[in-house]
Amino acid sequence: MLSKIIFIIAFIFCCTGCKGQGKDVYAQADPIKIYRFDKALYRLITSGNDVGIQGELLCDYPEMMEVTGKGLLNMPTTETPGFFDRLAKFYSEPTLRKLYREAIEQYDSIADIEQTLGQAFAYLKTNLPAMPVPRIYMHVSGLSQNVWAAHHLLSLSIDKYMGTDYPLYQNFFYDFQREKMQRARVVPDYLTGWLLSEYPFAGKENVLLERMVYEGKIKYLVQQALPDIPPHVLMGFTEKAYNWCKMNEAEIWKTLVERKHLYTPDLITTNKYIEDTPAAFLSDEAPGNVGVWMGLQIVRRYMEETGATPERLIQETNAQDILRQSKYKPF
Repeated sequence: MLSKIIFIIAFIFCCTGCKGQGKDVYAQADPIKIYRFDKALYRLITSGNDVGIQGELLCDYPEMMEVTGKGLLNMPTTETPGFFDRLAKFYSEPTLRKLYREAIEQYDSIADIEQTLGQAFAYLKTNLPAMPVPRIYMHVSGLSQNVWAAHHLLSLSIDKYMGTDYPLYQNFFYDFQREKMQRARVVPDYLTGWLLSEYPFAGKENVLLERMVYEGKIKYLVQQALPDIPPHVLMGFTEKAYNWCKMNEAEIWKTLVERKHLYTPDLITTNKYIEDTPAAFLSDEAPGNVGVWMGLQIVRRYMEETGATPERLIQETNAQDILRQSKYKPF
């Protein structure tokens, strides 16, 4: 039924200090309903694989059941023999069962998330009228995929957003990873996941400028849709790391230019600027995603210089033209 599924494992998030436009226009938008597949599946898990609940899940959540099979169980369809046995086995591990229970307890009430999503998608739909608004779910993946996007379906794994101090995270994730694993990141990650799936990267993966500008475009739209979220939270940085980027913007750009990293088709070098791992090659204080942060500065200047609409921004695929028209020179 679903021929194309995009599993977005990790994200790069960033933002700047400028405010979204038309904020009051979207403040009164209706909340977006989030369908609680996580709670429905938990009923099955704790029921001993009750056949009646299996039928309810297949009836009420057919697409999510299929995505779960493909994403977690490597099973192409829910009709594959042993599907529910495999599903029960996957969630039977005691640590995962405890994580699942605590996740749905922590996210029992999500009115704040639904309201913010409503406002954010109102902005995106108004400014990107061709973009569909998905049906939104929550799931638990066992610390696996952050977001699933498939056709008109969007789901987020709430067990990846239990808070930076959640005890289980200490054993599996670095500090810079845990900074992104908090409730304040839920809505930005939903939006980023959907934009990445609807407007996929079509440039040269090994060319840093193209990666920077693409990520900058996506993150600019997320920022505009969520004007009240603190910049360092959207970026997934500590305040100290975010301020380091602001203070060293000119030096970062100088390094990119002098080392000829912007255009050299070197995937290893490009990834150093894009990945989450702290950019120690720049400074002991440099966070990861520095290239994405720089990409957003270019995009922000491009929007200011050209007065382009969000629709024009997302349709412009020439990274060099965006850089040129931005007149970006952080000196």
